[in-house]
Amino acid sequence: MALDGITLHAITKELKKEIIGGRIDKIYQPDKEELIFIIRNKGKNYKLLLSANANYPRIYLTEENKENPAEPPMFCMLLRKFLQSGRIIDIKQVEFDRIVKIDIETKDELENQTIKTLIIEIMGRHSNIILIDKATQTIIDSIKRVYSDMSKVREVLPGRQYVCPPLQEKLNINNLFLASFKEVLNNYKSKKIEKALIDILQGFSPTLAREVAFRCNVSDRFVESIEDEQIENLYQNIKKIYEDVLSLNLKPCIAFQENEVIDFSCIDLSQYITKTFFPTVNQAACKFFSEKANIVNLQARSSDLRKIINNNLEKLYNKLDKLQQELNEAKNADTFRLYGELITANMHLLKKGMESFKTMNYYTGEEIEIPIDKKYSPSENAQRYFKKYSKLKNANKIIEKQISDTLEEITYLEGQLVNLENCTLPSEIEEIKNELSEQGYIHKQQKKKISQQTLSQPLHVVSSDGFDIYIGKNNTQNDYLTLKFANPNDIWLHTKDIPGSHVIIKTNNKSVPETTLIEAAKLAAKYSKAKNSSNVPVDYTLKKYVKKPSGSKPGFVIYTSQKTLYVNPE
Repeated sequence: MALDGITLHAITKELKKEIIGGRIDKIYQPDKEELIFIIRNKGKNYKLLLSANANYPRIYLTEENKENPAEPPMFCMLLRKFLQSGRIIDIKQVEFDRIVKIDIETKDELENQTIKTLIIEIMGRHSNIILIDKATQTIIDSIKRVYSDMSKVREVLPGRQYVCPPLQEKLNINNLFLASFKEVLNNYKSKKIEKALIDILQGFSPTLAREVAFRCNVSDRFVESIEDEQIENLYQNIKKIYEDVLSLNLKPCIAFQENEVIDFSCIDLSQYITKTFFPTVNQAACKFFSEKANIVNLQARSSDLRKIINNNLEKLYNKLDKLQQELNEAKNADTFRLYGELITANMHLLKKGMESFKTMNYYTGEEIEIPIDKKYSPSENAQRYFKKYSKLKNANKIIEKQISDTLEEITYLEGQLVNLENCTLPSEIEEIKNELSEQGYIHKQQKKKISQQTLSQPLHVVSSDGFDIYIGKNNTQNDYLTLKFANPNDIWLHTKDIPGSHVIIKTNNKSVPETTLIEAAKLAAKYSKAKNSSNVPVDYTLKKYVKKPSGSKPGFVIYTSQKTLYVNPE
């Protein structure tokens, strides 16, 4: 859990400096478990994000632009009623626990001054955001209602008295003395240092515990194996972290491993080699969670679509196997015609009840054995073979067309899986869902209509030579880029025979340098099914040579006059 009590304490202290005294201008609820407060203070606007997401509950100042639903949820409307235009008068953390209370001075219906408290409880799947009346400690409502059958500890319902979650019996800054630290640590002899520190210290996460153990050179050591001098060293390092947090003497950072964000903290994580430092803890938190939480959120939103697509693909793969078998059989149609001819020519030698007979193939001069169904007469066997020949001969073209259509549908659905991976916004996933509904993969009543005004925008980057490059993240964007946005002399790119994004280089009728062409090709490879491959073929041509066949599926085009580059995805 990245957002531990220590880091939360640092975030809370920074929030106090920035938004105490500020007025709540707007309130949004972009997700069912997430809130955005626009706060005006000292001539500046701040965005405060609060989330009760089970995987990544959090609170910090953000600069992210979140998409909002067309209709605000009920809890959002309630917060607007009670808190909009209110003034933030206090922000405090409950000891070093992961609970933050924000006091907001506002007016009730009779214009009387009143104080409401917004509480965010960061407790994994039990995380919540609760609005209470400060004077009476009565719950007004919460982003997640908790009923008696859901929790034996407490209910979180309108009208109930707010009860703070029970605090764990751990040491905090106020009673962290060497003697008491040694005494408590001595009760955890059979545990590793990292686990013991988590169990003993309030606000400590696995990240901080590993960091302290790393700094003291006792990583993965059991408590019983360390000396008194090492325990004192542990104590001094822990005290130093607490003191730095209390005085805001911090080094907020994000740690990376193979270019992937893996951890963050309000202190320097010396256990990691690759790090990026930030001026404030809020900025580090914003960057970390925008990478982690948004990915998880998008994956959750797209999981149902993935299941639908994969189920359809499995059926298509099976269908393709059967069609291939039928095609192979159809290619042997002439064999059945030959069987019929030879049975007819040797009718006088055959008797009912025979299972096979041998004769000379008058086309090759070789002996051939012909199967006979003993249930039928020789004449009936000959007619059955002629009938099978006729049927297979006619079926050959039909099966080839079915195989072509099946392969096209497989390519389309595999492309949709690529599109889901490329999506960075919920609206882009909604566009894919809408498209799948139009194509009949989802029942029409499940479709969510998307207006033209809210269509998502393609990814835009600028090449090293200053040319604008646009990448479609779903078929809606692909069709828009290729058919409406691009000019005839713009350059169009796509991975060769591989599902992926349409990429456009805006030429403005200028000559495009090879470096820009290669950069765009690498982007086309990255946003394709071959993103984890190397030496990926990418076709490119002028947009005027790209056409969309009438009645073809979204995202499908044909093109001519192309050239091919082989690149590694970047």
